[in-house]
Amino acid sequence: MGNIGGNITGIIQMKTSGRKNQIGEAEITWSDAFSPVGWLGLQSGDSKRANFNAKIEESTHVFLCDFDTGIYALADQDTRMILKGCMYDVLMIDNPDEMDEQLEIYLRKVGASHG
Repeated sequence: MGNIGGNITGIIQMKTSGRKNQIGEAEITWSDAFSPVGWLGLQSGDSKRANFNAKIEESTHVFLCDFDTGIYALADQDTRMILKGCMYDVLMIDNPDEMDEQLEIYLRKVGASHG
């Protein structure tokens, strides 16, 4: 496996529901799960793959990092990522060609991080 390096350390968080509030709704909390180092790129809307994959089409950014089995296992979980003070919904975690060398994490920017 290679080491693609990177210039940004991100925080991947997982959603958990805890106790119930006064009206019976589950209170949602986020817990830090991983801190990968990688590269953040802006998505352009001209990818031919975007025509076939709505999650890629909806993404605003892609984060590239080294392959990690733990991060890849989050593919079907409710996750978000904090990068450079901004919050992103994780739309898809891809292991290109199942080569186990890098992950492409497709993101949609949703705003600034609130702690």
